[in-house]
Amino acid sequence: MSSDSIDARARPPAAATPKLLFGLVGSGIQRSLTPAMQEEEARAQGLRLHYQLIDLDRRGLGTEALPGLLDAVRTIGFAGLNITYPCKQAVIPLLDALSDDARLMGAVNTVVHRDGRLVGHNTDGSGWRWGFERALPAADLSRVVLLGAGGAGSAIAHALVRMGVGQLVLVDREPERARTLAEELNRGHPGARASAGDTAAAALQGASGLVHATPTGMDKLPGLPLDAELLHPGLWVSEIVYFPLETALVKAARARGCRVADGGGMAVGQALDAFELFTGRKADAARVDAHFRRLVAGAP
Repeated sequence: MSSDSIDARARPPAAATPKLLFGLVGSGIQRSLTPAMQEEEARAQGLRLHYQLIDLDRRGLGTEALPGLLDAVRTIGFAGLNITYPCKQAVIPLLDALSDDARLMGAVNTVVHRDGRLVGHNTDGSGWRWGFERALPAADLSRVVLLGAGGAGSAIAHALVRMGVGQLVLVDREPERARTLAEELNRGHPGARASAGDTAAAALQGASGLVHATPTGMDKLPGLPLDAELLHPGLWVSEIVYFPLETALVKAARARGCRVADGGGMAVGQALDAFELFTGRKADAARVDAHFRRLVAGAP
């Protein structure tokens, strides 16, 4: 074989596109479907993308590992990261800039690395809204109860206020957290009518809808977040848990005639927003949703 032929084989094709490198940082994330969704959509669009799980639990680490990880992101050339529990707040001081939503909510779930700068975004609210409006178009927002005022709950609360909710009642196992979030919403959104409720039972009186934003119902934390007797056909129910997709709340709500939005909608909505932030391209929503549903069902 001639040296010319060897050189030709050694050189990469001129049209080869660079491989994009992304990751998810968090604890206990081995079952995340985010890598599969991002990689499959990239493949469908002709992009070369690798998505790496960076599970802090695997090394017995916590948020103290974030400075080193972000240094590695800059050095290795990651194009972006998704951020989940327990790092959504702790990552903020380590970033170069924040989007308006991330600053308003005080939490980051997506970091874009571009031109040497790390910019934090929050797609929890927009991701939930995409799934909600797709599953429950024209839902009655006159009085909505939100269970959970943590990171995801806060983002959803801001989304609901922007959607024109009439009354928003926040219920949390830490009442002060619900009161603080209600005050922030009313201060930050002129005309907002948010308040804190003592119990789900009291808050649901006269409610048109319920959003559940706590971990209750996950595989590792099974159960119902409230008494199933509080559910009735006049109440729509939105769930954010998607492991399993059919949570105890989703099953109970359907059995009682409620219109239901399962947690898959938010997961897909977040993936769509992250893909666009990462690549500058819009994902095919129907394709990503269909792939997600296959993954949840255990199909490739």
